[in-house]
Amino acid sequence: MEPHLDDRSGRRSHLVAVLPGDGIGPEVVAEARKAVDAAAARFGFGVDWVELDLGADRYLATGEVLPDTVLKELGQVDAILLGAVGRPDVPPGVLERGLLLRLRFELDLYVNLRPVRLYPGVVSPLAGAGPDDVDLLVVRENTEGAYVGAGGTVHQGTPAEVATEESLNTRHGVERCLRYAAGRARERDGVLTLVHKTNVLTHAGGLWARTAGEVAEETGVRLEYAHVDAACLYLVTDPGRFDVVVTDNLFGDILTDLGAAIAGGLGTAASANLNPGGREGGREGRAGPSLFEPVHGSAPDIAGTGRANPVAAVLSAALLLDHLGEAPAAAVVEAAAVAVLPGAAGYSTRELGDQIAVAVEGEVPTLPSDGDRQAPREPTNRTRTR
Repeated sequence: MEPHLDDRSGRRSHLVAVLPGDGIGPEVVAEARKAVDAAAARFGFGVDWVELDLGADRYLATGEVLPDTVLKELGQVDAILLGAVGRPDVPPGVLERGLLLRLRFELDLYVNLRPVRLYPGVVSPLAGAGPDDVDLLVVRENTEGAYVGAGGTVHQGTPAEVATEESLNTRHGVERCLRYAAGRARERDGVLTLVHKTNVLTHAGGLWARTAGEVAEETGVRLEYAHVDAACLYLVTDPGRFDVVVTDNLFGDILTDLGAAIAGGLGTAASANLNPGGREGGREGRAGPSLFEPVHGSAPDIAGTGRANPVAAVLSAALLLDHLGEAPAAAVVEAAAVAVLPGAAGYSTRELGDQIAVAVEGEVPTLPSDGDRQAPREPTNRTRTR
């Protein structure tokens, strides 16, 4: 996405909406903003933040999840940074479907991009695995499949209850996701792996396989294939066989959490919900800004303790900067977040964020010896739907 110029100063400027959300969301978002502001000062561009109060507090106070007026406002910004949503006192699915999934559908965020990287200083549960062994991108179709809400229930609560959940896949939706994935593969090693279950899901799988073959031939990438169950096995036994993985909405949801696990956990797992073409890239009237969020949930059990790891939020902010056309700044923010990982244990959310900002500014981060010793641990959330 191309930056715009501030009419007053003539410098590059970006309008970014912030949805701090629930639980640890506001805490990790604050550190991500700190890193972005440091990068903006170093690289000479502006960021205007617009903070919006969407999440559990608003829902419990007003019954609103995502009002149309707020959705319209979000459609005018350049990007969205989300902390996390979900809380035990809100029924499961209310915020996840009403906010997260609605934003994906209404803003046409048809690509969910999740890097799976094992960073230096992070321990993987895979014995002997190092950074060279785990470095791939998962491209997940984000607006179709089983998450569109097609289906229903009859005779609910009786022995005769019947429930259906349909997976909807269109040639248009499949092809544009595959084209994005092929483009990312060409930027890397030129190998694209389609993951599906074509031996059982012959209709949807056939559509994905045929379209993938055509896109691969046209773009010149080498196409490989793995059934989703085999892909789960390979991610654990030989993650180096994958470079860019492309898959449908449901399989992608499952694979990316497994990917986060082999990369050391949710504390470093970033994600992007992309409309790759910006406001001009989606269906007429529905295209919008892209949204960036850490994969972890709101972790209400550690909210306010200073123990949340902000690195995933900072890495998500790096993806945001890259999408906005600020590639050098994005690279520096990512490197700064990675730099604090080897010594992160024992320091608070704010202390880690401070040191990341210092590194972005060009200084060598030195974690203080007099920290509050509240060791950040991987955030968890038992109410999330991703």
